[in-house]
This record gives sequence, C-alpha cells and structure tokens, in this order.
Amino acid sequence: MEEKNLTCINCPIGCSLTIRMEGEQVIKVSGNTCKRGEIYARKEVTNPTRIVTSTVKVVNGKSDMVSVKTKEDIPKGKIFDCVRALKNVQVEAPVRIGDVIVKDIADTGVKVVATKNVELSRKNT
Repeated sequence: MEEKNLTCINCPIGCSLTIRMEGEQVIKVSGNTCKRGEIYARKEVTNPTRIVTSTVKVVNGKSDMVSVKTKEDIPKGKIFDCVRALKNVQVEAPVRIGDVIVKDIADTGVKVVATKNVELSRKNT
C-alpha cells in the first residue's frame, strides 16, 4: 500500500491530506475537514487538472495584451501545450470578458476566454 501526502487547495484552510492507494486505486483519504478535500485528493492522485491563465496579444486595442484563462480545468500534462498554443494567438479589439479566444485549446475540448475588457484604441475609432 502506497501513501501520498498533499495540501488541499480548495479553500484557505489548506488541510494536510493523506491518501492511501493500492496501485492506481484510492483506498482512503484522511486529513480533510470537508467533502471537497476528499474529492480534490482523489482527483489529484488519479487525474490531476488545472485552470491555465495567460495573456494574448491584442491588435488595435487600448491595451496590447488581454488576460485569458481556460474555461474549465485541463489535464495537467497539457499545460505546456496550452501555453505554447497561446503564444502566437492574437485578437482584434474590442475584446469583452467571456469572449472565446480559442475554441479548443491543445485538443482538450476546452475553450480559452478573455478575463478583461480591452477597448478599441482611440486612433482606430
């Protein structure tokens, strides 16, 4: 039986979790003070995922860049593919919060959306 230790990241408490595993199967999670901690621990040791945040270039905007994030979490192993794919993306201003910037990032089926507004630059109005 293998034992793994994690710190839960679902809330500010940061519970110290202990996960007992047999092979790839989670046998027991302890140390969590809520159900979310157990769900996080099981997912983290069997299929870790993350939300990715980054920026992309804006053309003709008041700002040169817009912050973006994956709309859902993606497999941890796809993070670098996601960041590489975003490196060459550029969008035309105006950009609104929630606008879909990439429909399917790194073949994950997950959208990348804008997280701030970027207005059209005055010289282009």
